[in-house]
Amino acid sequence: MALKQCTLLERRFLILVLGIIACFAVMSEQSKAENKPTGPVFVDIPEQGQVRFETTEMEGKVPDRFHLDPHQFPYTCKFKRMSGPVRVYDVTFPSPVKTKVEANNTVHGHYYQPEGTGPFPACVCLHILGGGFELSEMSANSLARQGIAALTIKMPYYAQRRGVGEDRYRRMISFVPQHTAEGMTQAVLDIRQATAWLMSREEVDANRLGVTGISLGGIMSALSSAAEPRFKKVAIYLGGGNLALGIWENPHPHAKQFRQQWLKNGGTYESFLKIMSPVDPHTYGHLLQNRDVLMVVAKHDEILPPKSAIALWESIGKKPELVWLDSGHISAALYIFGETQRLTTFFSQWK
Repeated sequence: MALKQCTLLERRFLILVLGIIACFAVMSEQSKAENKPTGPVFVDIPEQGQVRFETTEMEGKVPDRFHLDPHQFPYTCKFKRMSGPVRVYDVTFPSPVKTKVEANNTVHGHYYQPEGTGPFPACVCLHILGGGFELSEMSANSLARQGIAALTIKMPYYAQRRGVGEDRYRRMISFVPQHTAEGMTQAVLDIRQATAWLMSREEVDANRLGVTGISLGGIMSALSSAAEPRFKKVAIYLGGGNLALGIWENPHPHAKQFRQQWLKNGGTYESFLKIMSPVDPHTYGHLLQNRDVLMVVAKHDEILPPKSAIALWESIGKKPELVWLDSGHISAALYIFGETQRLTTFFSQWK
């Protein structure tokens, strides 16, 4: 699928940003070391347990394809390392969706637990298309250092969730639109399950929950918040809506290849739109009109055109705070310091 064009560019983006991250980490560690109190306190987390997913009175507004009935699921949570004043855990739990790829049926993530007893606001952090997790992990770590519990998850068919044999070629976003719609739907349901896990933590304030992500993660932040009424804050970075049109009109060679293949096999723009609309954040923008939404957009975005972001913004009633970066999709990395501060401020301020 045409969105796959992001992979190479996003990897270049990661190379650019890794050096910035390293400098940022060193400065943060030095600052924390100077002010770190004696005897840090953390809430203990059992290595395994059960979580109850419950619906709210708003479940009736959740689109049918993203609905979950009340249920209970197991989890594992194992201490991984310290990151300055933050505890980092490996977390796993079953996906609510069972696919033929066995590895894909378990969700893997990292929980960044702030120092203290809380109650803390909490956030789910979502990764980019290319399979690099450094940015989502950096966001989670930065949030936790500011007293915001954060959980990263790997979306369907990424990392440990990739299949073997022929199944290793299956991707969440692919040249097969039906597979993309299935993968995005599963990702939303996984995110809902992740939210239930966060809510189960005694140091987390269940009334202050949010979601954020960059690029694909930004798209999925918008989509999952439409499906999860408990997300009161949504930070969408370099994401957008009206995806089918954006892909259909994209001049990139991968988009052209997809269109040629789709038309050759008897597809049309209308049939493509029919498949993609049910997983397009633009379709559900009206469900976010009562949320606190931040959108950060690149003026010269070569991956998701600015009109895609505008389409999503308009579907949310033109209410979100809309921030324009004077950059492209990849060169937005140059704004990482300021945007990290903007993100932590956004999730720190609650009415």
